[in-house]
Amino acid sequence: MALVRNTVRKENKAQEATGQATLNQHEVARLVKRATGGDLEAFGELYSIYLDRIYRYVFYQIKDKMTAEDITEEVFIKAWKAIKSCKGKEKTFSSWLYRIAHNQVVDNLRSQRKHLSTEEVESLADVSNLELEAEGTLERQELLASLSCLPQSQKQVIILKFIEGLENREIEHIMGKSQGAIRVLQMRALSTLRRELSGVKIG
Repeated sequence: MALVRNTVRKENKAQEATGQATLNQHEVARLVKRATGGDLEAFGELYSIYLDRIYRYVFYQIKDKMTAEDITEEVFIKAWKAIKSCKGKEKTFSSWLYRIAHNQVVDNLRSQRKHLSTEEVESLADVSNLELEAEGTLERQELLASLSCLPQSQKQVIILKFIEGLENREIEHIMGKSQGAIRVLQMRALSTLRRELSGVKIG
């Protein structure tokens, strides 16, 4: 985990400076409750709170600014249309919103790779189960560049876990995978990143 920890600390400090890092869970829950009752203004406040986070999650995978903006917009449109299905708790809402974003990213990748199955879109390469040895530090730019070497599902775990700071149980819900599968993906991803940054070619 030390492999990405410094990068995450720097990004979180930048978010704290703009008031984006720490969410008031009670306030978010209150806004979600209002939004589920049809309050568009409350949903607008939720949009302001989560816009940058969802855009970042999408952009780190799509790597195209305009496409990421379009997908992010679609995520919030779908969220508003389905807001009544959200249970109203902050972490439930967060996981629910990221799940919509996850599905939109997968749909986008599938449309670009029509010859691939859903499973192949979720995992675009096969990486052996390497022993986890994550040491050293990464600058943010190096981390983002290195993410391109990962299969899609591993990339999503790293983004959700270390960049977005979500817990494993939230990632489970977002990606629709078991906790054990999430741990394996995380372990493989960190090992691959370590080898990549050490100059050892994978595959």
